[in-house]
Amino acid sequence: MRVISGTAKGKKLNSLQGFETRPTLDRVKESIFNVIQFSLNNSIILDLFAGSGALGIEALSRGAKEAVFCDNSNKATQIIKKNLEETRLIEKAKIINKNYIQALKQLKEENKRFDIIFLDPPYKSDYIIKSIKYILEYNLLKQDGIIIVETNEKNKIKEIEENKELIVYDTRKYGIAVIIFVRKG
Repeated sequence: MRVISGTAKGKKLNSLQGFETRPTLDRVKESIFNVIQFSLNNSIILDLFAGSGALGIEALSRGAKEAVFCDNSNKATQIIKKNLEETRLIEKAKIINKNYIQALKQLKEENKRFDIIFLDPPYKSDYIIKSIKYILEYNLLKQDGIIIVETNEKNKIKEIEENKELIVYDTRKYGIAVIIFVRKG
């Protein structure tokens, strides 16, 4: 796993050992960033369920202004910090070591709003729909913001579309991974 483009291009990223996380494959990451490349410059990023921080770090490397990384795992937040230090992007980052509900509540209290939110929760969880509910309720997504969801369940598209505030504007499939691009309606 590495940074694909930008100021930290080619830098190898550390990842968690074992089955606790599932890193986004480089080819999937590259495809995601090809879709959102014109939205990155000076953007504010939320990498929820961050794992190694690869998505947020890629965004920072490509010109995002700042990124918030949230993960419930102490090991994950240590890896994120190490990756940020090694890519020299730590000054543009904030790390929150809380579960997603607590993290989103903290961000609401801090009046944070994001241009791009990455949602890559554990497969086989119900965190996607719940996260989106809190994101909208707490007004964390800017009006022209984007939510990018990684899942292994194609039916999540229909579940997301049930929320009349959102529009699914693009989807991509890579093996078992389904990437869903969402905007406010």
